[in-house]
Amino acid sequence: MSDSAAKSLSLRIRVSFPGFDLAVDQNIDLAGVTGLFGPSGSGKSTLLRAIAGFESAAEGTLRFGGDTWLETANSICVPPHQRPVGFVFQDARLFPHLDVAGNLHYSHSRSDRSDREISYEEVVSAFDLESLLQRNVNGLSGGERQRVAIGRTLLTQPGLLLLDEPLAALDVGRKSEILPYLEQLPKRFGIPTIYVSHAVNEMARLADDVVVLENGKICATGPASSILSHDNLQLSSMPFEAVTILHVTVVEHLHELHLTRVAHNGQHLTVPLIAGAANADSVRLSIRAGDVVLATTEPQGISVRNVLSGILTEVVPLEGSAFATVSVSIDGVPLKAQLTRHAIAELGLKPGIPVFALIKTASFDRSL
Repeated sequence: MSDSAAKSLSLRIRVSFPGFDLAVDQNIDLAGVTGLFGPSGSGKSTLLRAIAGFESAAEGTLRFGGDTWLETANSICVPPHQRPVGFVFQDARLFPHLDVAGNLHYSHSRSDRSDREISYEEVVSAFDLESLLQRNVNGLSGGERQRVAIGRTLLTQPGLLLLDEPLAALDVGRKSEILPYLEQLPKRFGIPTIYVSHAVNEMARLADDVVVLENGKICATGPASSILSHDNLQLSSMPFEAVTILHVTVVEHLHELHLTRVAHNGQHLTVPLIAGAANADSVRLSIRAGDVVLATTEPQGISVRNVLSGILTEVVPLEGSAFATVSVSIDGVPLKAQLTRHAIAELGLKPGIPVFALIKTASFDRSL
């Protein structure tokens, strides 16, 4: 299946609890993965549950594509089982009395879609489940359980996939294991997806667009590359380090060195081996601002392998701090660096001067 076509999600809803109000008034074009990002307690999971129909306190209107799922003024509230939504929770919620194959077959058999597009065999292949099919789900690792849970959800043939912090209960190793499967979802299955997380690394790796929620309200929306670089974003209760997203092309794998060479508009980088990517594939890398070092002359005799040339475009001091965020245009893409004000003054860094950005190979986030 190809990448999903954009579908509009129209939200004019309110959910009120003692001490907390979720009030959202937003039209969102969903294509690929839309990240729902914000601090704990901001209302992310509540909003996701309202979309799925699990929040009985939700009021207002909610439309997906041409379908109205909620319109309280006209007493319309489509129940959850009648909304074409697939929901994956933090905990896998597999059926303990069934093995992996039984869990998958259960969802496949209960789908009321006559024009099924996602097959049992495709899900088993996509999530490498063949060796797990006869396993009891209680004996699976956390990462294996989530792979099965996502596969089972896809077999319901959803028109919209909702993932509520599916990595939250996993350790670093298990997160690293499951991320490649999440990355392939849009291209392989073509279902618009909303992915909830408060982890910047997950947003940088998976999200095409990001919706930022704070105190029950949407405070920013836009491409992940813009939101995560702090452009036009002020998130008072959840400060985080600016991240740059680079879209690069695989040039070659250096298997003996466990490295991959990639190209970004003619400039080359060396990153940890990207398993599963073929030459000429497009992949996404993320770089934290604190992992970037700037030089005013091309460095020689250093261990850092990745040196990108660019033009410094902006210096923004961080109020009440010894640091500033510096933007460097790398072939038109703004790369963020966090430097001390002292270093900026001593090097004479100012907009318009050519600089070299140094990035250690280990800095590239291909795992969490």
